[in-house]
Amino acid sequence: QVLLVESGGGSVQAGGSLRLSCAAADHTISTDCMAWFRQAPGKEREGVAAIQSDGITDYADSVQGRFTVSKDNARNTLYLQMNSLKPEDTAMYYCAAAARWVCRRHEGDFGYWGQGTQVTVSS
Repeated sequence: QVLLVESGGGSVQAGGSLRLSCAAADHTISTDCMAWFRQAPGKEREGVAAIQSDGITDYADSVQGRFTVSKDNARNTLYLQMNSLKPEDTAMYYCAAAARWVCRRHEGDFGYWGQGTQVTVSS
């Protein structure tokens, strides 16, 4: 079953904005650490942004200053505010969660994954 559900993806023009959401469907899933990854066709999956239980964040250089990751612990929901979108941001965006206090944008840090939401940015 799907334990993490992403939403908010869509098609936008370059320079536009989107806000992605990721909801934990199972309360037994630890959301102490959560992150966003993305994968474009023909490219490797890359870590976009991660947020720890203490609020410390880790961003990919390519999105620094444009994307903001946040988490609502009460709602078990992760967000990714994406501004100034570029065509190179086009990818399937995946949400991930981990039962750990410290995490970075490493796939191995996370045990739970969503099915993804598509983001397409036109030039």
